[in-house]
Amino acid sequence: MAKKALITGITGQDGSYLAELLLEKGYEVHGIMRRASTFNTGRINHLYSDPHINGVKLFLHYGDIADSTNLIKLLYRVQPDEVYHLAAQSHVRVSFDIPEYTGDVTGLGTVRILEAIRETGCKSKFYQASSSEMYGKVMEVPQTENTPFYPRSPYGAAKVYAYWITVNFRESYDMFACNGILFNHESPRRGETFVTRKITRAAAYIKAGLQDKLYLGNLDAKRDWGYAKEYVEAMWMMLQAKEADDFVIATGETHSVREFLDEVFDHLKLDWKKYVEIDQRYYRPAEVDLLIGSPEKAKQKLGWAPKTTFRDLARLMVDSDVADLEKKLGKSIR
Repeated sequence: MAKKALITGITGQDGSYLAELLLEKGYEVHGIMRRASTFNTGRINHLYSDPHINGVKLFLHYGDIADSTNLIKLLYRVQPDEVYHLAAQSHVRVSFDIPEYTGDVTGLGTVRILEAIRETGCKSKFYQASSSEMYGKVMEVPQTENTPFYPRSPYGAAKVYAYWITVNFRESYDMFACNGILFNHESPRRGETFVTRKITRAAAYIKAGLQDKLYLGNLDAKRDWGYAKEYVEAMWMMLQAKEADDFVIATGETHSVREFLDEVFDHLKLDWKKYVEIDQRYYRPAEVDLLIGSPEKAKQKLGWAPKTTFRDLARLMVDSDVADLEKKLGKSIR
């Protein structure tokens, strides 16, 4: 009998890649999506007709991580073997504008679904999407599973709560509950308001002559950037382990926004300095200057390691945006 998985945030970047992976492994996949006036299923529509996935078993349910009653009903109905909690207000800069909402959804949303699992008596294994933003003003370099947290945003603070409540339920109720502390992970499916995708999309439009300026904030911020498609494999691996544990998922390298600009614009034979302007609105009230994670524990205990280099990631993202734009325009822009 096929395993069942429930994914919150299934319509997002990570949710779509994870759904793809689980379907390929023969899972029956259930996803929670919020009701909206427009469909936001673009990242997963292809899964219903993918010839590589036989007898696709993908089911979407309307719900919200802020609605505990709905979560309990859904868990009673689905009885999932694994729950992957990816849903959140996940934009760090935006969390300063809507801190209460971020705390409610990103922080308390986690305890709602953990309590729903406990209340329904489901024997679900649980994955919590923790974040490198919890380290914030970093206490050591590189960051490991033992590095103290020092969040520098409402988002980071909410994720720290979610992390510790996951540990608390694991220790209090003997739940199989894991934290994946994922460092920045990008892909062609990344939201267009996140800096990497903002850069690759703008570069494509500039190359086509459809845009002449790109406004950014802190170009010196350094991040540990990996490929989202590989990072969801680590999520699955955590729930297949013999014991529940917490893992840093990262590349062990750090690169600045400036370096990302170099890779993307050089790939299109453009000079980004002619097009990029700094806008103070994109600076955070409290900046996170440097993030770099150590994936050693994940390598040793899970056998997981990153494969895609920083340069290849930047290029595959901009190539995808160029291809999408060429499809819209009906002509080559290179």
